[in-house]
Amino acid sequence: MLGFALFGCGRIGRMHAGYVKAHPRAELVRVFDVHRPAAEAVAAETGAKLAATVEEALADPAVSAVLIASSTDTHVDLITRGAEAGKAIFCEKPIDLDIAKVDACWRRIGHLGVPIQIGFNRRFDPNFAKVRELIVKGAIGKPHLLRITSRDPALPPLAYLRQSGGIFIDMTIHDFDLARFLMGEEVVEIYATGSILIDPVLTELGDIDTAVTVLHFASGAIGVIDNSRRAVYGYDQRIEVFGERGMISVGNPAADTSLLLTEKGLEGPTLPYFFIERYTDSYIKELEAFLDAIRENREPPVTGKDARISVVMAYAANRSLKEKTPVRLKEIESFP
Repeated sequence: MLGFALFGCGRIGRMHAGYVKAHPRAELVRVFDVHRPAAEAVAAETGAKLAATVEEALADPAVSAVLIASSTDTHVDLITRGAEAGKAIFCEKPIDLDIAKVDACWRRIGHLGVPIQIGFNRRFDPNFAKVRELIVKGAIGKPHLLRITSRDPALPPLAYLRQSGGIFIDMTIHDFDLARFLMGEEVVEIYATGSILIDPVLTELGDIDTAVTVLHFASGAIGVIDNSRRAVYGYDQRIEVFGERGMISVGNPAADTSLLLTEKGLEGPTLPYFFIERYTDSYIKELEAFLDAIRENREPPVTGKDARISVVMAYAANRSLKEKTPVRLKEIESFP
């Protein structure tokens, strides 16, 4: 039984709290949030103890791991404090919006040897994991083309967009990590283009709401990611991998399998509304993978290096969008 302290009790933190509470090998021991009512609500729902401070949570001998689901600007500090307290760490993506801060964090704690997993949950989606399994088995031979469609159901609130870091580091970053995972190789060059087609307010933020990103992999394979901040029909998440001997595709799961046929035509169920509904299984499986890594004393499956590369890819996409030219990842400052 691994005892967790949860830092951050908003929507994503509350979700993680429920999965930890339900897991037979995990226990939610302490919860903390700078907004005390949020922490009190999660404590009441889970039976965990409220911590008045981060220090109080880390000092609890029943806490062996921390789950960081707070705002991005707190991640580096909480990772550092958790690692220096000797706790295993699970942190939601991204580590930080600034690569220099990410690097400084690893320089400070890298020698401590604590397990650290970053929350790129889509790797653990059963369908996407099956795609990777089939590629590894050689089912389609050498992959040539990867297509990822990732569209949100609605534009986030303006307050969120102001601190999100932009579409590539907030939204596409999941697709960057998934592309590396599925193809099993690194991206060497990125070209990104985009527009504001949903809400002109994004002009004030220097952001976009609609984007296409082209990835060039080391092998010569090509990936295409299309993103939109608003798909009126629901959360749209699809993948296709085309190779020399075939193709693998994953479509959207529907809420149910019912079909209504009447004189008006055919009606079916809607898509899951957003990521919490769509990726329930993946969140449970990533927790399981974290617990397994700690029990087996091995490196967790999504490392700080993975998280850093995704941030570098987002930087490259932003530069490409601004300069209207392909950008090689090695051009990004601090990238090894």
